[in-house]
Amino acid sequence: MPTDERALATEFDQHRGRLIGIGYRLTGSVADAEDAVQEAWLRLVRTGPDQVRDLGPWLTTAVSRLCLDRVRSAAARREEYVGPWLPEPLVRTGEDDPGSITADRDDLRMAVLRVLHELPADQRFALVLHDGFQVPFGEIAEVLGCSAAAARQHASRGRRSLAAADPPERAPLPVQQQLLDDFLAAVRSGDLAAISRALHPHAVVYGDSGGRARTARRPVVGADKVARFAAGLVAKYGAELFAGGRPVLVNGDLGLLLPGSADVEPRVMCLAVRDGRVGEIYDVVNPDKLTRVPF
Repeated sequence: MPTDERALATEFDQHRGRLIGIGYRLTGSVADAEDAVQEAWLRLVRTGPDQVRDLGPWLTTAVSRLCLDRVRSAAARREEYVGPWLPEPLVRTGEDDPGSITADRDDLRMAVLRVLHELPADQRFALVLHDGFQVPFGEIAEVLGCSAAAARQHASRGRRSLAAADPPERAPLPVQQQLLDDFLAAVRSGDLAAISRALHPHAVVYGDSGGRARTARRPVVGADKVARFAAGLVAKYGAELFAGGRPVLVNGDLGLLLPGSADVEPRVMCLAVRDGRVGEIYDVVNPDKLTRVPF
């Protein structure tokens, strides 16, 4: 690698973490984010640093455009996706892994990303780039191929939709730990009343399998239904359900890594707390989304 290119690569690497963070928020996939960042590097080399006035904004625009291309090309597949769609979980192991991009950011929690990825792509991109990364609406307009006024409107609509969905706020980790322990103890007991007491009245289970593993095919809504769903799993699989499970951070919140068994597929589970009880449970079992998980 020539000296000038090595210097450019060093400067580029200073932006890499931020760019992967942007790409992950936009696509919900670490692999797509990394591919977009790598392609942006190749475009930068082809363009030449002399043609780039301000590297940071140039890279942000390039990665955002590449992510938009990926999202639009995947739109038909997303419509045909079996069951709820959740972002790839970022599992924090304490090592230098993709989970480190969470940095305890509130907008990377599964509760927020689930809602964010139900927004139309234009709204999601405008909201993430402007509110999350302070990208001016003029530059967002270039990414989306619209006017600055339209980009501002996309962000405003996305902001309203996110607020209306009211994703649970992050609870302190000690609170999450206590609730997770109480919930798991209740589930292991199979006691419907005990499980229901651990749940918010409007608790929901979201299972992401893509039709390739076993979980709830539709959201399970309401404490009573969630309790019966959980008790049914324990009745069917017994202790195997939680065999080898260990606590980890998933997108900055407490979750469980379950390596699976002969009858139970590997999965990553995490929860969100609402009003001091378990409000939402996310069960990611699609193997395509678990390739980076250290089971």
